[in-house]
Order: sequence, then structure tokens, then C-alpha cells
Amino acid sequence: MLVVDDEHDVADTQALKLGERYETTVAYSGQAALDAAGPEFDAVLLDRRMPDVHGDDVLSRLRERGYDGIIIMLTAVDADLNILEMPFDDYLQKPVDQSTLLSTLDQHLDRSVEDDRLDEYFRISSKLSVLEREKSASQLESSDEYTRLKERARELEWVLHAENDDFEELKETYQSISRS
Repeated sequence: MLVVDDEHDVADTQALKLGERYETTVAYSGQAALDAAGPEFDAVLLDRRMPDVHGDDVLSRLRERGYDGIIIMLTAVDADLNILEMPFDDYLQKPVDQSTLLSTLDQHLDRSVEDDRLDEYFRISSKLSVLEREKSASQLESSDEYTRLKERARELEWVLHAENDDFEELKETYQSISRS
């Protein structure tokens, strides 16, 4: 697990919260994260607002380099419609308690069977959930990308429900995590 935050106390606290269950490494800047990140990390907790290399840029560069591990944005930055196109797996707003942090990671990392469609569904659901809390209905309705993702989530939910007996349980577990 790679924890990335330019605020040393915040990064160290997150690493401590995770240390009981996950082996963690801390990077105190965007550049340090880019230097450290690799396939040995199953997940990256990534702050958005950092002075040297913005978290959004770190996210893009990691994905461009082929990093396919879990990336969770862990940030105090209010979400805007620009998150719809960002390739993260989940979005948590600070402050995040230990239970929420561990539940989120467990959900992403502890599934016995990988299912790309389920992963896509949860990525989309995270974005929609955050935006629906932050933006007005009229702002969301005016976004073609939001409308497209909302429809894709419905399609995936229908297919996943039909193919997975435990989909409702997975969905409830996912929705029980507070992302704000």
C-alpha cells in the first residue's frame, strides 16, 4: 500500500490506520509517489492537492505507465464534474476514519474473483455518489458525461444482478461506506 500526501502528519496517520492490516509505504509528494509506485503496491491512497505534482497528474501518469492497482483519491478537495473522466477506483473525502478506510480497501482488495464489470460498476458508483452529494440536480443534468455514466451504471447493475447471486450484498456493503 502506498500512501501519498504532502502533509507528513496526514500521511503518517493514514499509514498508521492501515498498518494493522496492510504493509504501507509513505510518499510525501507527488514526485515521490511517481518514483515509488510500481506493481509491488496493490493500492495507492492519493491526495489530490500537492504542491509539486498535483494528485490528478500523478493519477494520470500512473495509469499511463500501466499501473493497474487500486487508486483511491483521499482528499479534502470538493469533487467537481472533472472527476467523471478520472481513472481512479474510489474517492474518499477527508477526514476519513479508520473503519471507512479499511472497509473501502477491503472491498477493493479482498474479492476472491476479479470481475472487470463489477470493478467498473464500483468506480462509476463512487463518482456518481460523490457528485450527487456535491452538485445540484441541474448541474448534473446538464452534463452529458454524468448522464452517460449514470446510464452505464444502470446497464452494469442489471447485468451484474442477473449474473451474481451476491450482487445485492456487494452493493449494500459498498453503499454502506461513507465517502464524505
